[in-house]
Amino acid sequence: MSEITKSSLVNSIKNVKHPELNVNLITLNSIKKFNQKDGEIFLELSLTTKNSDDIKNAIIDQLKNDFKEIRKVDLNLQTKASSHITTHKDPRKDAILPGVKNTIAVASGKGGVGKSTVAVNLAVALALDGAMVGLVDADIYGPSIPIMLGANDRPKVYQAENSVKIIPLENYGIKFMSIGLLIDENAPIIWRGPMASGAIKQFLTDVDWGELDYLIFDLPPGTGDIQLTLVQTIPLTGAVIVTTPQEVSLIDARKALKMFERVNVPVLGVVENMSYFIAPDTGNKYDIFGSGGGQKISSELNTTLLGGIPIDQRIRQGGDNGEPMVYSTPDADESKIIMDISRKLTEQVNIRNTGSNDKIEIDLGDDN
Repeated sequence: MSEITKSSLVNSIKNVKHPELNVNLITLNSIKKFNQKDGEIFLELSLTTKNSDDIKNAIIDQLKNDFKEIRKVDLNLQTKASSHITTHKDPRKDAILPGVKNTIAVASGKGGVGKSTVAVNLAVALALDGAMVGLVDADIYGPSIPIMLGANDRPKVYQAENSVKIIPLENYGIKFMSIGLLIDENAPIIWRGPMASGAIKQFLTDVDWGELDYLIFDLPPGTGDIQLTLVQTIPLTGAVIVTTPQEVSLIDARKALKMFERVNVPVLGVVENMSYFIAPDTGNKYDIFGSGGGQKISSELNTTLLGGIPIDQRIRQGGDNGEPMVYSTPDADESKIIMDISRKLTEQVNIRNTGSNDKIEIDLGDDN
């Protein structure tokens, strides 16, 4: 019979892995409170998963198997993204964005894969889970965020101590900034690369982002000036690659993924957009752009498939009408898929931030 001590309890729970990430709960820093007395254990966890009952049962079974004297396990599981937010600690990031915990690029190798739609809905999904979120429309030549978030106003400015600061607009619980908010809607951006790169730098240094858990960058397609400017200006927490299942899209998605690897930006995962179509009249499923592409590239390049978003008219309508589907229709299956992707993204950020550090502060009283 094993003795219940601080170290023995931690070692026991190390045997329980997150069902979707295959990483143990100690590495994820999921244990927030942990007390035991007279064979009764209280445990509080914070992690994002849709399999909360499976994790609860696995922990209880593991503890009871390792410690026969346990009479009761009281387990509280918090699953919202806001309950488990870690910080990407880097002095270079903190010097430019002191109030921002994590910076995430949403990228694609080519246009037309729905990257901006994914970026907007992911940002809103994180906010719906209680996180503080900002969104930068870094697609300088084709800004679409103002339309997708229903924004018509010009940002306000104020005089700070040493400079003029721009106040980002807010809608659906997120702060956002776009070059499209500063020019007429139909005015083209006819700029050379250095001017576009300069605008990105201004969005980082001249916008008052305040306190944020996540600042998301909706990048232009490809692997050009703006992408390089961003990664050279601030250290990113990581990148998300958006693709469709078809091989033509995967070819360019591979290039985007390898670009981030080359500049030492972790790839947090792949989102497969337009994965399939469910006919509303028959319920039949159609793989319009093929199938399995997201899983193929994720396995091939050793990253995580965060999920697949189906084709749905309401997603397109939400973008056109300035009402993201995940906000306007939260109970729809497609919205639940997006929420699940956002929570998996949160866990990937946490893995990136905690690394392989197994240290955890727990309160168990004195070891016997």
